[in-house]
Amino acid sequence: MKDFDHLMSVWQGQPKPDQLSVDEVLKQVKKGIRSITTKLYWTIVAMVAIAAFAFIVTFFLAFKSTVTTIGILIVLVTMLMYLSLILRHYHILSKQDATLNPTEYLHSLKEYQKSRSKVIGWFYYIYILMISAGLAMYFVEVLEHSSLAFKIVTYSSIAVWFLFTTFYLKPRMFKNEEEKLNLMIDRLVRLQEQFD
Repeated sequence: MKDFDHLMSVWQGQPKPDQLSVDEVLKQVKKGIRSITTKLYWTIVAMVAIAAFAFIVTFFLAFKSTVTTIGILIVLVTMLMYLSLILRHYHILSKQDATLNPTEYLHSLKEYQKSRSKVIGWFYYIYILMISAGLAMYFVEVLEHSSLAFKIVTYSSIAVWFLFTTFYLKPRMFKNEEEKLNLMIDRLVRLQEQFD
């Protein structure tokens, strides 16, 4: 009997799993989603402004070389593809409210995370490659009368920018967003398990 009492006291002394406050979790999830959607919103605004500028440059400035025009069109089409992708992600994140149906919201967040990581993985490289190729083609005519040293500096800058964004900036940017999404999903999963 003494062993049973000792076992009961040890069992009762175990720390209880943290009970999550529904309001607190939903508030944190909304704050995290708002942070991501705000960043996406400002990216959309910047992309629209840059795409409008590229459109104006393409159709209102006269270029002698078709390579330059093709380069600008490549940049413009690539930016419009990226803009449509960002708009889709913004729409997915901002259309639902976590307080209405947390289970459905959790499912949509998981789907968003899965599709974003899959699409961003391959699309980002295509995006950077196409932008860099478009800029290189654009600079063929723009740098036509420049010195060889200036051309080398310009094209080297494009190559360095491509390498910097691909191997340094992209992993950090998307890792940060992935961690935020994982944290929100984890909180919602723990909340759901609390009620199951």
